[in-house]
Amino acid sequence: METVMTTRSIAALGLLLATTTGAFAQQASDTVSPERATGFSAAKVVTAKAHMVAAAHPLAAEAGEKVLAAGGSAIDAMIAVQTVLGLVEPQSSGLGGGAFLVYYDAGTKRITTLDGRETAPMEATPKLFLDETGQPLKFFDAVVGGRSVGTPGTVMLMQEAHNRWGRTPWKDLFAPAEKIARDGFAVSPRLASLIAAEGDKLKTFESTTAYFFGADGAPLKAGTILKNQPYAETLSAIAAGGAPAFYTGAIAEAIVDTVRMSGKNAGVLALADLANYQVKERRPVCVSYRALDICGMGPPSSGAVAIGQMLGLLENFDLKALGKDNPESWRLIGDAQRLAFADRERFLADTDFVPSPIKGLLEKTYLGERAKLLDGDKALTDDAVTSGKPEWDHAFNFGRDAAIELPSTSHFVIVDKDGNVVSMTTTIENGFGSRLMTNGFLLNNELTDFSFKTHDEGMPVANRVEPGKRPRSSMSPTIVMKDGKPLLAIGSPGGSQIIGYVAQALVAYIDWGLDVGAIVAMPHAINRFGPYDLEAGTDAEKLAEPLKALGYEVKIGDMNSGLHAIELTADGLKGAADPRREGVALGQ
Repeated sequence: METVMTTRSIAALGLLLATTTGAFAQQASDTVSPERATGFSAAKVVTAKAHMVAAAHPLAAEAGEKVLAAGGSAIDAMIAVQTVLGLVEPQSSGLGGGAFLVYYDAGTKRITTLDGRETAPMEATPKLFLDETGQPLKFFDAVVGGRSVGTPGTVMLMQEAHNRWGRTPWKDLFAPAEKIARDGFAVSPRLASLIAAEGDKLKTFESTTAYFFGADGAPLKAGTILKNQPYAETLSAIAAGGAPAFYTGAIAEAIVDTVRMSGKNAGVLALADLANYQVKERRPVCVSYRALDICGMGPPSSGAVAIGQMLGLLENFDLKALGKDNPESWRLIGDAQRLAFADRERFLADTDFVPSPIKGLLEKTYLGERAKLLDGDKALTDDAVTSGKPEWDHAFNFGRDAAIELPSTSHFVIVDKDGNVVSMTTTIENGFGSRLMTNGFLLNNELTDFSFKTHDEGMPVANRVEPGKRPRSSMSPTIVMKDGKPLLAIGSPGGSQIIGYVAQALVAYIDWGLDVGAIVAMPHAINRFGPYDLEAGTDAEKLAEPLKALGYEVKIGDMNSGLHAIELTADGLKGAADPRREGVALGQ
């Protein structure tokens, strides 16, 4: 169902939700609600003629929409959205993290991808996450503290993008977030529940204890007005001095001191790592599917390659005829995901450090041969789900990966009046990152996206830690093109499940003809490493017995995506936000 809302009414709704706990609770809850018991109904589809923002919090979306309404570009709005998100949902992204940007320039009709991923400090070694006996650390033993902190990239990405495509003065774009930080914002039910769930991990350090807990030691409750003066001062410094104010000087020194003085799990980040950080333009990875071009971020992201492989395998089957309610469709989707993940864990990493057979992995003949594995009528056995043998540009063999990615992160999409399109996924990795805080923002734990083990059966692991290297990611900001023009901008948070969330949404949109409201709210069924993950409390649970009959192990649990999408049509824009989170779409 399509709901048409004016910009002013939606903005008012955003403010109401941001300050009214009861109104926010149904959207924000991470628990299974009665509404979810029969599956999500389609999210509201918001329409607009000129511009639109879809983001994970009403205050962030409103900040971006106001920039667009004042004549700013999609990139200008991106900066406003990101700086507000880093304040109101600090557990997901922020100045202390990194991001991938997929950008369509309406003037040049070209897609550009910018890599603002964090980098390993120059003092880091492949043994960073091994204990004194040479064994991999337990995940949270590695996460909490400075050991896991990589050089942040988000601020430099904002600066680089603005230098290229910005229209509004840089200094003006930080004012919305700075004002909210000084005046305070209402803690949402989702943020409150995540603080409470963190417990002792978030209380490890004094700075996070003081910010996220009351004087009595209790976690902040929903509706509490939270101010962040240090964050406001940081934004003021960046607004006045640009990215150098973050990567050198007092802010940089505080970041390094926080990392290197964090107790027994101290890290090795240095001032030189910050001063030398660079955003990199990468070649977009684009694959054709059903006469559309699906474009996204290449390595160090595995997103576009893995999605491209899944779609390349599925293109050999008539999913439209099978339909979305047919277990056979989900057998094909599930095993296509498993085969793509088998290649992902062996072949994909930062291509500045290791060669990767991207062309071979996406080659139609290779995928056609791999698709023959899906010709049966049962789930692939575990021993059949192995990496393939793509054609290489270089002769190199890698061992299997042992990286762990847990869900957090945020995604937003923006279209401005000129038709420029932003699809950006932004993260500090695990919820609340390293649990270290400085200058009003949390620091990432992105280095734990590297493989903890360095070798597998005598072969080096492609995604092992190396100085200056960027850890592999699953972030999948995507723009779908039709006849050379953008048709859909989409992406999601969710750790390694991001790839499945976005791929499923694309299949639902392209093969099954669902609209943006339906694809962001659709119950999830994802298969990465073997078990078929089905979203608890939704219609996805109805697939459990049929999938078991096909030979799958089934696991039912929460799958908290945060899909945001904007469709560009001849009649204007249509946007929707995932009802599992707090997001909204706003536009005029």
